[in-house]
This record gives sequence, structure tokens and C-alpha cells, in this order.
Amino acid sequence: MRFLALYLSLSLLHAEPPKFRTDADGPVKGNEKRKAPKDRKPEDPPEWFQLVEGQFPPEGSAHAVTGELIYVEHLDRRFRIRVDRNDSQERGIWDLPLDATLLPYGSIWYQGAPAALQDIPLGTHLHGLFYLTDPEDKTPLPDTWYKRKTPEWEFRRCFRIEDEFSYHARQQQLWKIDSVDLTTKKLTATLLDKGKPSGQPKLFDLLGSTRVYQGHGIADLKALKPGQSVLFNLTWVTLYGPGRITDIWLDEPARALVTANQLERHRSYIRERGLPGWVTEVDDEKQFVTVSFFDNVDPKLFDELKTKDPNAPPPKDGSPPPVEPRGGLAVACETLMTYDPVNDRKTGSILEVKKIPVEPGSSGLQMKIKMDMMLEGYRPKRIVRFYPETWKVIALPKEEEFFGKE
Repeated sequence: MRFLALYLSLSLLHAEPPKFRTDADGPVKGNEKRKAPKDRKPEDPPEWFQLVEGQFPPEGSAHAVTGELIYVEHLDRRFRIRVDRNDSQERGIWDLPLDATLLPYGSIWYQGAPAALQDIPLGTHLHGLFYLTDPEDKTPLPDTWYKRKTPEWEFRRCFRIEDEFSYHARQQQLWKIDSVDLTTKKLTATLLDKGKPSGQPKLFDLLGSTRVYQGHGIADLKALKPGQSVLFNLTWVTLYGPGRITDIWLDEPARALVTANQLERHRSYIRERGLPGWVTEVDDEKQFVTVSFFDNVDPKLFDELKTKDPNAPPPKDGSPPPVEPRGGLAVACETLMTYDPVNDRKTGSILEVKKIPVEPGSSGLQMKIKMDMMLEGYRPKRIVRFYPETWKVIALPKEEEFFGKE
């Protein structure tokens, strides 16, 4: 056992560093220049990871950026944040925007649950993970002040965004209120990481409009007391200090209630639009399609893949009803928008649902389905959305259909 422990320790010490740059290598600077692949030498430091089509990225390869949500185009899953100020920036590049699009497997979290982009109010401070833009992407950048660009301007593909509530809840962190001054509207709090203080106290601003939630109801600022363990959302972070508190949840019942509400909103949204994933394998002759699902939905929804619809009509040809659960598969685009799922999805029988290795962006769940009819869009690396047979497929608002927008 001692030899094994020593071997493992030495293995960790001599483990190869990542073959890509990470945030641990230092901040992104405004004057950085990257070499072309042909000009790189073995001794050069690693570059940021470049995404590969049809593959999930490796763990720890994204670049973290924080900022305030200032623009949303929810149909294209595109948004803009005003990047936070930090010590690595010169004053001339403070407060500039980063324009980004969510990856097909990119996830959105709000109030501790999965969300859609339109769920997040403008002005909300977000934590995000981003990847470099596709080298072939020629989309022009939005106009900015004096044509200046944030150092992060090339990180335009988003893997995850989440509000303060979700970011800290995911890491089992809370803020402990140290003091409250309602005259000056100031709140001092220390971050607790799994119950232990982490870092120095911070001084936050309160607003007359700050929403206070306690138990199953709404309170006012007078309910804020030293010693409470809270979560809150922020705006105007780094402009005039740590930020202004827009919403604050004083106890666990209040936090559980808002998360449960957002979770149900998300489940309804996905049931009307289908489970997203991409095609990993196709057998045209047998009409088999294998789909790997993304992890940007509530995992409980995958349980409904195995549920048969007791009210499903019998086959029109008089044959016995299929024993396997069924569903419909719709072709989607990179933004997860479908064309006309009421009319153009095709149905099939689920032959297998199995677990696969979990990767960043992957749910770790794969489905094999025998289609009644094949579509050209059922091709490896193509995005699809699946509707279990118990889900009622309804016509979405016209602006959400990609049909006619090609």
C-alpha cells in the first residue's frame, strides 16, 4: 500500500500539464498576439483550446469571464455582457462589451436551475465560461466606444452562463451578513465556502428597490440582520465597488422556493421544444439513428424517454402496438431552433437508452432509435431535438421556427 501511495503521488507530481492554456496561466491581455500554427515552436506556451466540431471540449479548457448582461437576442441564443473591470486592464478598455453566442450544448442557469436566455433580466451580473470564436467566423463585431475592444473579444462562444445565485449555490457557498446600515444603504458580507469564511468582507450597495425574500413571502430591507446566511443577485459590479444588490434571499425556504419555480418554468419550456442533442451515428439501411443528449436540461426530463403513452392510437395498418416507447425527432440548427416540429418531425421506436462517459456539455446519456422515415438532417454532428411520445407537440410562436430563415 505504501508503494502504491508513493507511486500515485509521483504520478500526480509528474502528470502532464494541459496541452492548452488555462486561466491559471494568467489573465488575457489586450495586446496579446497569437502565432499561426505553422509558426509555433515546441517551447512556445500552449494556446487556448480551439473547439472541434461534433466533439465536447475537455474539462478545464474554457476561459472564465464575468460581466453584466446588457443585450439579448434569445432566438439566436446570443447575448452581450459588459465585461467587469480587473487589475489586468488599462483604464481605456474598461467597461467594453463581449458579444457571444451559446454553444448548442451551452447551458444557462438562473436562480439555481436551468433556464432560457429570456429568463434572465437585463442588468444581471453573470459568471461565464467561453471559448475562442471559430476561425472561419466572419461575423462583424458590434460598434463600441472609439472602436476599442475588450481583451476577451475573441471568446465569443459560450459554454455556460449563470447568475450570482446559481454560481454560489453550485459551489455550496453563502454570504454571511456582517453588518447592515439602512441609512447609507450599505451591507457588509463575508463569503462562506461550505460553511467556512473565504476571503475578506465586501461592502455592497442596497437599493430602495432591492427585493427581499424570506420564507414563502416578500419582506423589506428591515428584515436584513447581521448573522444571516444569504444569497443575492447583483448589478453594476466593479463600476463602483463589489456591486448593487437587486434581489436577496434570506433563508433556505426562500431559496428553495425560487429554485423550484425556475425549474418548473424550464421543464415546461423544454417539453414544448424537445430534448437537445446531436447525432453521433446513423445506419441508413436499418434506419437507426443514435443521439447523444446535451446536459443543458434538467436530467429528470430524461426519465420520460422510457415512458409509454397509454393513450397512443394503434398502428393504422392493424399491426400490434410497438412494445418500445416512441417519440419524434426534429432537425434543429446550431441555435437549437427547429424548423416546424409539428409537421416535419419523424417518429420512431426507442431501441436503447444507455449511459456513456460524461464530458463537459454531455448528459452522459445516449439513445438509439429506429426511425419510421429518415430525413437528410439525421446526419452525424447535426443538431436534433427529441420529443418523447408523452409530450404534446404544439406549434411554437412563428418567430421560433427556423423554417423560411435559411
